[in-house]
Amino acid sequence: MFDSLPFSWLNPTCDRLKFGIESCRHVTTMKSLYGRDLITTQDWSVEELERTLDLSFEFKANRYDHPLNNCLDRRTFFMFFYNPSVRTRQSFEAAATELGGHAQFLEPKTMRLKSGKSAGETVEDAAQVMSRYAVGIGIRILETAIEHYGQGDELLRQYADNASVPIVSMAHDRFHPCQGLADVMGYRQHAGTNLKGKKILQVWGKGALVRSWCSVQESILINSRLGMDVTLAYPPGYDLDPEVIKWCEENAETADSTFEIVHDLEDGYKNADIVYSRNWMTAGFYEDMVKRGIDEAKKNEIEIAAKYDDWITTKDWMSKTNNAFFTHCGPVDRNAEVTDEVCDGSRSIVYDVAENRLHVQKAIMALTMGKQ
Repeated sequence: MFDSLPFSWLNPTCDRLKFGIESCRHVTTMKSLYGRDLITTQDWSVEELERTLDLSFEFKANRYDHPLNNCLDRRTFFMFFYNPSVRTRQSFEAAATELGGHAQFLEPKTMRLKSGKSAGETVEDAAQVMSRYAVGIGIRILETAIEHYGQGDELLRQYADNASVPIVSMAHDRFHPCQGLADVMGYRQHAGTNLKGKKILQVWGKGALVRSWCSVQESILINSRLGMDVTLAYPPGYDLDPEVIKWCEENAETADSTFEIVHDLEDGYKNADIVYSRNWMTAGFYEDMVKRGIDEAKKNEIEIAAKYDDWITTKDWMSKTNNAFFTHCGPVDRNAEVTDEVCDGSRSIVYDVAENRLHVQKAIMALTMGKQ
């Protein structure tokens, strides 16, 4: 019976027990997400994001007995890892398995693909061939696998233009949509389903891991879009993508919320309801990497970050908030971005957010790739 239902049936605004299946079909008429790419949440409507979050919560509540748990039966999801990960491969493989499918791990360096330095199969050809094998393709490509900022985003969109199956970002140089959705899910679990007017502080933290902009940019995009008051705090020299900042300002205006950038920690932490501390690199990293090599570029970033000792989330800074929850997308650079006391404290939701990657990715795969 469930296999014949449209995915819109899963919208929890429709009380299935009260109204019955036929009523639900009439109440929810939203366009299907089947076949859609997910390169950034900014590409999806608010309604589509809410629908994905609704299904994520359903999967969390009914992890092993949801009616869609067989929607990827005998289907394969390809995972391209230009860069390694701690939780991305694990969560996507688990998600595919729990939906009855298989996630296949691929490293481009083991494949004969054309690049600026080697001959091989073009993106156009590879995308079309792989579309014959799998129901979706995930790509993870960060700064150390590209030569300039935006190149990873360009690659994903090139695959999207040529593949006949959905392309999903598993984190690239500009965006990390799965993480952004997992973050929001965590906030709603702990700070309430209505986050309108709640303040999230997205704050730069010192560290030695030289991190990408993708998680931070996705965070400020989706939260400004969904009506939170977003404060972005960082020291001079750590400006993010100007186009993303412009989108955040437009998002906040549309959502009747606020988006502000500050360079003062007192202003940032004051009255925050959620604190998200994260290191990210300067805009000069890519140019430095090309000129001097990746190791020297990373060394330079670490030396710059070391100048900002105050930029670490501590118990004292958290005391200036509205009893805020602490979050981080991981892996946490402990006692650099945040102290152990805060990261392991009672207001930390780090592990809940990490778990949410599984539920969110199940929802994305079910909605965009699952059998209809």
